[in-house]
Amino acid sequence: MVKTIKTNFDTVEMMLFIWQSIADREKVVDSFFMDVANKSEMKYLYGEEFNEESVRKVLSAISNREMLNNSSKKERKFWNNNMWMLEDLENMNNMVRPVKTLNLDGIKEKLNRETKFEELEVIFIPGHEEEYYIDGNKLVINFFRLMVDFMDQTKVNISGKPLKEYVEEKLSEIVKK
Repeated sequence: MVKTIKTNFDTVEMMLFIWQSIADREKVVDSFFMDVANKSEMKYLYGEEFNEESVRKVLSAISNREMLNNSSKKERKFWNNNMWMLEDLENMNNMVRPVKTLNLDGIKEKLNRETKFEELEVIFIPGHEEEYYIDGNKLVINFFRLMVDFMDQTKVNISGKPLKEYVEEKLSEIVKK
């Protein structure tokens, strides 16, 4: 039976600092980029073409206003996603707001069926390609896949669904396993 659902957007919070600092033309040190890269939540992104050094390299290039040289497809995608945040800080803030205020207590009761998990965790990370990952009791969502409704900027969707509905659907997949 599900007793708690935690929301974790610590890595996105770190990225908010980076995006705002770069937008304000402040220098961000590479060690901070490595702190982001070394967050355990980021492991879902890593593989042959993208690793901790990729995160540092991309964020350093953006911070220093340099071209991204000798990069993989995933590194270029990560670069594009981060540049998108810098191009429209208001849109970025509209994406962050519902994540920060996401209350999943009402979903908990809907998920109360036989499951081996007492705790579920919803994690938001700055990804490159995949929309989400499921790892045991964790739902990892690519923050860059959130889309603000241009007609109503208080509404955020992912894959055409309201954020909360999307999260509920994916958490249902976890408890059914």
